[in-house]
Amino acid sequence: MHAPVHQKITSRQVFAIAGPAMVANLTTPLIGIVSTTAIGRLDDAALLGGVAMASVIFDCLFWLFAFLRMSTLAFTAQAQGAGEPQEYAAILVRGFIVAGLIGAALIALQVPLAAVTFQLMGGSEGVTRAAKSYFMIRIWSAPLALANYVILGWLVGQARANLALALQIVINIINMIATVLLVQAYGAGIAGAAIAAVLAETTGFVAGIVVAWRISQGGFAVPAATLFDRAKLTRMLAVNRDIMVRTAALIVVFLFFTAKGAREGDVTLAANSVLNNFLLVSAFFLDGLANAAQQLCGRAFGARDGRGFADSTRLVLLWGTGFALVVSVLFALFGPALINLMTTSEDVRRYAREFLVFVILAPLPGVFAFGFDGIYVGATWAREMRNLMLASLAIFLAAWWVLSGYGNTGLWIALLGFYVARGGLQGLRYPALLKKSFKS
Repeated sequence: MHAPVHQKITSRQVFAIAGPAMVANLTTPLIGIVSTTAIGRLDDAALLGGVAMASVIFDCLFWLFAFLRMSTLAFTAQAQGAGEPQEYAAILVRGFIVAGLIGAALIALQVPLAAVTFQLMGGSEGVTRAAKSYFMIRIWSAPLALANYVILGWLVGQARANLALALQIVINIINMIATVLLVQAYGAGIAGAAIAAVLAETTGFVAGIVVAWRISQGGFAVPAATLFDRAKLTRMLAVNRDIMVRTAALIVVFLFFTAKGAREGDVTLAANSVLNNFLLVSAFFLDGLANAAQQLCGRAFGARDGRGFADSTRLVLLWGTGFALVVSVLFALFGPALINLMTTSEDVRRYAREFLVFVILAPLPGVFAFGFDGIYVGATWAREMRNLMLASLAIFLAAWWVLSGYGNTGLWIALLGFYVARGGLQGLRYPALLKKSFKS
C-alpha cells in the first residue's frame, strides 16, 4: 500500500466547491419559500399556514433521506482520493436504486402518512385541509426529488459543484415560473403550488440524468458483481442507517418546533413558518461550506492524508464563521422587509418581527453545527455523528421543558441551544476521532 501523500489545502480549493455548493444549497428551500410567498399574497392566514406546514413537512420528509446526498458525496470523494474513478458509476446507480425504492414507498403510503403527520402537527381545520391538498399532489415528486439528492451528491463529490449549482438553478427557475403562472395567473391556489413543485423536480431529474450521462465514462453500465459488492453495500447501508437516524433526530426538533407553534394558533404558526424559511436559508447557505468539508475531508480520508484532513477542517470553520457574521448582518438589515414581502397579513408581520432576533443569532452557532456535520460525513464517522445528535436532541427537549412557561420565546431559545449543543459536542469529540482515523 502506498504511503499517504499530503496535498496542500487552500482557501481557493474550499471556495471552488463551497461557492457553487453554497448557492446550490441556498436554492434548496426555495420551492417551499416560493409556494409560501405566492399563497401569502392571497392574504388568507389559513392557506398560508397550510402551505407553510406542508412545506415544512416536505422539507423534513425529504431531509430524512438526505443520507442519499451525504453518503453519495462522501463515497464519491473518498473514491476520488483513493484513485478509484471506476467506482463512480456504481455509487451513482446504487444511490438511484435506493432513491427509487424509498420514493415508491412514500407514494404507496401517502394516505396513512398524511393522516399521522397532520394529526401530530395539530393545526386548525382550515390549515390542515389546505396542507393536505398540497401534500397529496407534491408527494408524487418523491422519487425524483430523492434521485436529485443522489445526483447533487455525486457531482459535488467529484468537485463538480458548478454543475450541481446549474441543476439547482434549473429546478428553481421552473418552480418559480410554474408557481406564478398556476397560482397567480390561473388561480389554481394551493394545488397549483404543489403541481409546480412536481414539475420542477421532474425537470431537474431529466437534466441531471443528461449531465451525469455526458460526464460518466462508459455510461451507467456497471457489472452486477461491482454494483452488489457485499463489503461496499454493507458499508453503504451502515453509513446510510446512521445518517438517517441522525437526520431523524434533527427532524424531530423542527417538527416539534412547528407543532408547538401550531398549538399557539394560526398567527404564531404562520409567523414561525415565515421565520423558519429564514432559518432554512441560513442553514443551507452554511451547508455549502459543509459540502466543501465533505468533499475535501472525504478526499483526504480516501487518500489517508491526515494533515490535509485537518487543514480542510480549519479552513472550513474559519470561513464559515465569517460567512455566518455576514448572514446575521443581512438578516438584521433586511429581515423586516423580507417578512413584509412574504406575507400581507399585518398580524403575522408584527409577530414575526418580534422573534426576528433569534433568526439573526442562529447562524453563529450554526457554523459549528453544520461545519462539523460536513467533516464527520466526509470521514464517514456516521455512528459518532448519530450518537452526538441524539444527545443534542435530549438537550433540546430538556431546554424546552425548562423554558416551556415562556411560550414561543422559550421555544426559540431551546432551538438556539440545540444548535450550540450540536456543534459543541462534535467539536469536543473531533480530536479523538482524528487521532484514531489517522494513527498509522
